[in-house]
Amino acid sequence: MAKITILGGTGYAGSHLVRAAAAAGHEVTSFSRSRPAEPIDGVSYVNGSVLEDGTLEHAIDGAEVVVSALAPRGELEGRTRGLLAKAAELAASKGVRFGVIGGAGSLFVAEGGPRLFDTEGFPDAVKPEASEMAGVLDDLRASAPELDWFYVSPAAAFGAWAPGEATGEYRIGGDVLLTDANGDSNISGADFATAIVAEIDTPTHRRARFGVAY
Repeated sequence: MAKITILGGTGYAGSHLVRAAAAAGHEVTSFSRSRPAEPIDGVSYVNGSVLEDGTLEHAIDGAEVVVSALAPRGELEGRTRGLLAKAAELAASKGVRFGVIGGAGSLFVAEGGPRLFDTEGFPDAVKPEASEMAGVLDDLRASAPELDWFYVSPAAAFGAWAPGEATGEYRIGGDVLLTDANGDSNISGADFATAIVAEIDTPTHRRARFGVAY
């Protein structure tokens, strides 16, 4: 059992991860601005903004693994990259494993590129968010070697608008977008969370990004 803290634990990806980690027997703490409508038994919920002084320190202190499910939207737009760089530094100083849930936008559509957010048809409204999360990955790759990190990208079709169902099955990839035989790229919130918990239980991607899709 690990002590896991999830930043943004009441959002789409975060809430699925909270549920999966708790079901796997981990000691889970969720940090978010609001409390969920239906709290999960055994999970500790801490309310507050990660932009407030001391919140990151509080979140990382005592944890064995910290996973960020924060997205650069609303008050975090344009500030997430710096915030997660600070969180990474704190994690490194305390020997805490640090994970980041990013988007699919920075994945390459084929070996050698282009990246998904550079392709025709990628929504303009989402490009700033995708670009900022790509910057987070760049920062992790340039981080000090003592930081034990992982960055996980979901399939292209991932989110509350495409919830899917829990199947217990998924594929793990690297920096290239995973697609099925029809060229589709999908993953449910539940199966994505299961893949992350598996990485926490048995680390196989140290200082690396991996992708998850069917």
